[in-house]
Amino acid sequence: MKIQEEQALRSQIVALIPRLRRFALGLTRNGPEADDVVQMALERAIGKLSQFQPGTRLEAWMFRIVKTTWLDDRRRLARRPAENNEAAINGFAGDCLAQTDVLDLRADIARALTTLNDDQRAVVLLVLVEGQSYDEASEILGVPVGTVMSRLSRARMALVQALSEQGVRP
Repeated sequence: MKIQEEQALRSQIVALIPRLRRFALGLTRNGPEADDVVQMALERAIGKLSQFQPGTRLEAWMFRIVKTTWLDDRRRLARRPAENNEAAINGFAGDCLAQTDVLDLRADIARALTTLNDDQRAVVLLVLVEGQSYDEASEILGVPVGTVMSRLSRARMALVQALSEQGVRP
């Protein structure tokens, strides 16, 4: 890869950071954790720029790296023994405070998003928030288009139900 091409890719990646962070925040539901996921994903991407295929969508490649990084981080944390200390309690408190900041949406919608399972939340974030097409979301998530459509349909029903339970009329 030529130096100019690599610099152009780096610039495009930098321009994607706010969207990548918003996506990571929706996945993690925790601001500092989202920042860590994005930072790790950026490190991976920069380290593997030579693997990027010209002619493919950089945006989809980056969203996929963020999702994979988040999943890897969750698996790593699941293998660690649970810590019963003040840091864990403070982290939980931070999660609760971050709920209102999720995707800059109203608090009731943010709470409804937290009721979705991880797969449904990822589809909602990609399609409804980031404006990805079903095909693009399918590529990013590594699932068939039909799966994206069914997850989105179920997520919409779950959001309506969660909002109704909160007394919010959809």
